[in-house]
Amino acid sequence: MVGAAVGVAAAGMAAGIAAERAVVRRSKRGADPYADEVFGPQARDEELSVELPDGTDLHVEIVHPRQPDAARPTLVFVHGFCLDMGTFHFQRTALARRGDHRMVFYDQPGHGRSGSLQTGEYDLARLGDALQEVISRTAPAGPLVLIGHSMGGMTIMALAERHPELFGDRVVGTVLMATSAGRLRQSRLGLPAVLGKAGAPLLGRAGVPLLPVLDNATRLTGGVFDRARRATSNVAWLLTRRYGFGTDRPSPALVSYVEEMNSHTTTETVARYLRTLYMHSRYPALAALAGAPALVIVGDKDVITPPEQSAEIVRRLPDAEFVTVPDSGHVVMLEHADVVNAALLDFLDRLEK
Repeated sequence: MVGAAVGVAAAGMAAGIAAERAVVRRSKRGADPYADEVFGPQARDEELSVELPDGTDLHVEIVHPRQPDAARPTLVFVHGFCLDMGTFHFQRTALARRGDHRMVFYDQPGHGRSGSLQTGEYDLARLGDALQEVISRTAPAGPLVLIGHSMGGMTIMALAERHPELFGDRVVGTVLMATSAGRLRQSRLGLPAVLGKAGAPLLGRAGVPLLPVLDNATRLTGGVFDRARRATSNVAWLLTRRYGFGTDRPSPALVSYVEEMNSHTTTETVARYLRTLYMHSRYPALAALAGAPALVIVGDKDVITPPEQSAEIVRRLPDAEFVTVPDSGHVVMLEHADVVNAALLDFLDRLEK
């Protein structure tokens, strides 16, 4: 997440690294329900690369149902910022076990095993177009359910903004997890105090915008920041726990898994995404989503995309099902996979009735 990926470079320079290591060691003691869980690449039936018009290659994986049924929608999963398709580890496992849906997973540009843009900033509109390219290549016909977490939900909104005709026709359902349609300036993306205190719209002293400065700095010295992040991995782990989870003692294995995804996103990529996320506002695009059932899920302790932002989406989608998960933070689908899976499977079952 933003706190772990961006704040770690600054926070890691602070004194007390030894103390942080001691905190991490204490945090990892005790029983861990996911200590033996094998995270990372999962079984897939197809693996391919989708090339975008600008030359960026996206890594895509497809899981087939045991009994193909053209009437059942293909599920397309879109992950969030500084993460990858592994975000949906438990949902992929549960749905593969059922074996009744075709599933498409991909890593967004600059994330996971996908390529990075060669020039320019990342833009949510371009991410929406990238999602359209993935759909065109992997599911050119038939019904779809789009499932997005955080920036993935914003990507779905960008698709709806640019291709509203898909919704209610091909897109028969939408699942939005821990995301926002706007007002990210108010939450400051959950940035830790070292960055968040710069103030909206992220101005430094003398009113110099922080994002352009950060962007230019990382273009020159991104490798330095990345090495600093790796050298201060204990701080990164603690920031991930703080900004990603809601329970007092989350699974250390889960925290480590999320922190690993964070650490694989370069500082330059992070900087090139921040502006488009910070300026994101797509409330009008929600009108397209109103043409089909929607499920909105959020953790009640999410500090990156707070629950009130999901509530605002539901206010504009009054027929949407709204699930607030107690004691959960931003990675709600990992932290409380049982609750999220139950809601998701029930939603998919109701679509077929």
